[in-house]
Amino acid sequence: MSRNFNAATEEEILQGKASDVYFSRSLKGMSRSHRDPEVVAEFTVSGPLDPWIMLSGLDEVVNILKGKEVRLFSIPEGTIFPPRDDSGIPVPVMRMEGKYSSFGILETAILGFICQSSGISTYSARVRRELGSVPFYSFGIRRMHPAISPMIDRASYIGGADGVSGIIGGEITGTTPVGTMPHALSIIYGDEEAWKMVSPVDGGRTVLIDTFMDEKFAAIRAAELLKDLKMVRIDTPASRRGKLDSIIREVKWELALRGHGDVRIMVSGGLKLENLSALVKAGADAFGIGTSIASARPYDFSMDIVEVEGNPVTKRGKFSGRKLPMRCERCNRWKVVREFSGDLRCECGESMKNVFTKYIESGELVSPYPNVAEIRSLAQSELSRHPMSDQEKWQQ
Repeated sequence: MSRNFNAATEEEILQGKASDVYFSRSLKGMSRSHRDPEVVAEFTVSGPLDPWIMLSGLDEVVNILKGKEVRLFSIPEGTIFPPRDDSGIPVPVMRMEGKYSSFGILETAILGFICQSSGISTYSARVRRELGSVPFYSFGIRRMHPAISPMIDRASYIGGADGVSGIIGGEITGTTPVGTMPHALSIIYGDEEAWKMVSPVDGGRTVLIDTFMDEKFAAIRAAELLKDLKMVRIDTPASRRGKLDSIIREVKWELALRGHGDVRIMVSGGLKLENLSALVKAGADAFGIGTSIASARPYDFSMDIVEVEGNPVTKRGKFSGRKLPMRCERCNRWKVVREFSGDLRCECGESMKNVFTKYIESGELVSPYPNVAEIRSLAQSELSRHPMSDQEKWQQ
């Protein structure tokens, strides 16, 4: 097959061709044995064991399992969960039941769906938590393979980004893509002519001010030239940047001094979580965050068989038997228990609830799948209620 781009097609993913070869070889061996038992497989996080993780990418898992003779249970997409409960037991985030031949070949793709997307959503959620109400936008799709750009924008948006830059990302999230102007426009036409070409959005223009001039003088000139100037964007390269917080303070001061205090400042270019607080204190009003979100470290989810033909069994280092993730709605404590029917009380006295939802039964969707806006709403609700200490240690 001749390819123009190094990307698997949807058909190839659905057929299990975007998979490690040992799965297909194993299934061939199973077919010769004439034994295809019912199994239960659970998905847990092996690392990094951050204090909390936001699950995303479940929509693609649901779509790849449609039409397959399996049952799928999962915590809802956008849920924040700890990798381990208070007693150190790994928290299962998904469970699949069925004959191994019905889903084994898809393990690679399923893990890929949730490992990378959850990493991006979690990092985006951390940025949201750091910035509070200060807006930020996903600008990172140019740093990754274009085939996955919609996933990056979707995961960023679920985690907390106020908007995305990608055209397809905007379609998937149901939002209008966000963007200002490229440096190329100023290089070709000069700053002033390029600024006039920028289309006003929501009654005002946002222009890039660091192509040729000092940021302070460029911001002043843009404010004098454009009566509808809404925001200036600073994207100064690191080699010319100096102290970015000092540049922001200077631009803010000079604009206000000349009667343009309503012009806001947007910052982009090489931003990371640990840089943001200082820039907000300096006066930054919005951020375009790219590489650090788009390249967020994936989480190492693993799929492990924990039951074969009703018998609890698994590999060394894992916990056999089907399990339920339970959560207290009052204090947010999680507890992993053996599957049961009955009431479980939290240490705080509140009744703990099963977090699993059944999504697939015999290949059919049995629970309505929420849209992206609903998933993002759940994710932000989870973020606001999740108790987290200031001393949390994160994998940078």
